[in-house]
Amino acid sequence: MSASDGLPLSGRTALVTGSSRNLGAAIAAELAQRGARVVVTYREHLADAQQVLDSLPAVARGKHLLIGADLTTLQGAEALAAEAVQLTGGLGIVVNNAGPFDMDPFLKLELSRFDEVWTANVGAVVAIVRTVAPVMRVAGHGRIVNISAGSAYVRNHAVYTLAKSALITLTEQLALELGPEITVNAVAPGQIAESADEISSIDPTFVERCIAATPLGELVTRAQVATLVASMCGHEFDQVTGVTIPIDGGWRLPRF
Repeated sequence: MSASDGLPLSGRTALVTGSSRNLGAAIAAELAQRGARVVVTYREHLADAQQVLDSLPAVARGKHLLIGADLTTLQGAEALAAEAVQLTGGLGIVVNNAGPFDMDPFLKLELSRFDEVWTANVGAVVAIVRTVAPVMRVAGHGRIVNISAGSAYVRNHAVYTLAKSALITLTEQLALELGPEITVNAVAPGQIAESADEISSIDPTFVERCIAATPLGELVTRAQVATLVASMCGHEFDQVTGVTIPIDGGWRLPRF
């Protein structure tokens, strides 16, 4: 199979971190639908990850894979990337999706939790890219997509805001370092519709306020984000690198 068969990512192998559930699972499914062989990863939710793996459509290049990893440590992130490269023979796509959320104020935040959130969202990306980029360069092609968040544009999500803002800057820096063979971009989803209940358990009025502040008047869906991410891995984005695309219905736009 090739792109001419209607599968634009045929022949590519994609690593999607944090893909056992939620947005990561949706991204894995969309990449597989476009022909990519996918490495699904998980930390705690093995059963969910196995279900995602089993649901992916078969592809020509080989079976999809499942790897467990702890991305709250740099060693765990590096080990994941090394194992993925070893098992697949090389990665053409990496989607850095894993990223735990925390909005505790800095003065109340446990330092151990700060380290976990920062490392999983930012440090792990560096560790993974350091491992996979040389392989991509030898192959002459690579796509890296980082998942930032709408929280990067607000100032009340503490360490999560800090991490997702840093990821935008890191995306720009990596784009400069890794071209021309590899493009590095990011997406910044606003509040995702399917996760509304989860955020409401933390902040009961957040979803209502979010929709009211969104020019398009609705929340983004996982499928919409996954479609954008998968498109960024295709040829239509060949000349795009170092950018972060917000997908939030205009929620981030300041108003008076």
